[in-house]
Amino acid sequence: MTTTVAATPAPAAPKAGRSGKPRAANLIKMLPLTPAIGLMLVFLAGPIAYCIYAAFTNMALTGNGAANVTFIGLDNFRKAFGSGAFTNAIWLTLIFTLLSAIIGQNTLGLGLSLLMRKSTKVVRNFVGTAVIGAWVLPEVVAAYLLSAFFNEEGTLNVMLHAVGLPGQDWLYAAPIIAVALANIWRGTAFSMLVYSAALSEVPKEIEESAEMDGAGGWRRLVFVTLPMISRAIMTNLMLITLQTLSVFGLIYAMTRGGPGTKSQTLPLYMYEQAFSFSQIGYGTAIALVMLAIGAVFSLIYLRGLNTEAA
Repeated sequence: MTTTVAATPAPAAPKAGRSGKPRAANLIKMLPLTPAIGLMLVFLAGPIAYCIYAAFTNMALTGNGAANVTFIGLDNFRKAFGSGAFTNAIWLTLIFTLLSAIIGQNTLGLGLSLLMRKSTKVVRNFVGTAVIGAWVLPEVVAAYLLSAFFNEEGTLNVMLHAVGLPGQDWLYAAPIIAVALANIWRGTAFSMLVYSAALSEVPKEIEESAEMDGAGGWRRLVFVTLPMISRAIMTNLMLITLQTLSVFGLIYAMTRGGPGTKSQTLPLYMYEQAFSFSQIGYGTAIALVMLAIGAVFSLIYLRGLNTEAA
């Protein structure tokens, strides 16, 4: 009689549980970043959190708001959106950003980069030196030069009189246009460099093929070149828009927001309320509104970048 012996199953290998070793290894890898994270928390997240707190209080440099800071909820925001000066500052900020960044710097920077791409080395060096020279000037120096240019007895009126055209005090008659043109003159170099780098990556063979198919210069630009650098366009627009929204020194040195409030953008209005009128809480609430406007622009541009990536 044969006896069948059932095979004893081998003991199952212990399942790999969630050991603390991988987590510990990840923590060790993060150790070199600890100082940077700490600095970001102290100098970035900390001030932002403090500003959010201050925006909901009556904090001030003098008076009751300095001695007894209290929570007042949304009163600062209600005061802002009920103020004609605040609404005027928002509109002027949007006009300034549209004229000097989205239209001015972006378009001129693209045009200069296309010019430099097709021109000789001498022209490239001359244009690059002139445009970048304006960019590297200190903001106060640039503001002084442009104030002298737009002044009633400045260079612009001298040139207009030379050709028989009337002049005027542009800083008084059209201050927001004057400061927008000043910002274009000073900031176009950044867009030019971004587009020059993007255009250098466009294969010339594709443009030559389009030319052989009968596409003229304008059609090649619109249907071939611009679509190929669309991500650079959206990135440049986002960066120069955010930079222009926060321009303070150039406008303050040229017009101080005047005459009256004709060139008082949000950064100048915020400065006036926070430091001239000592209303830190109210000024900080305006700063949060500026942050929200910048976030809206960023989301629009990031959506455009994601669309291009898809």
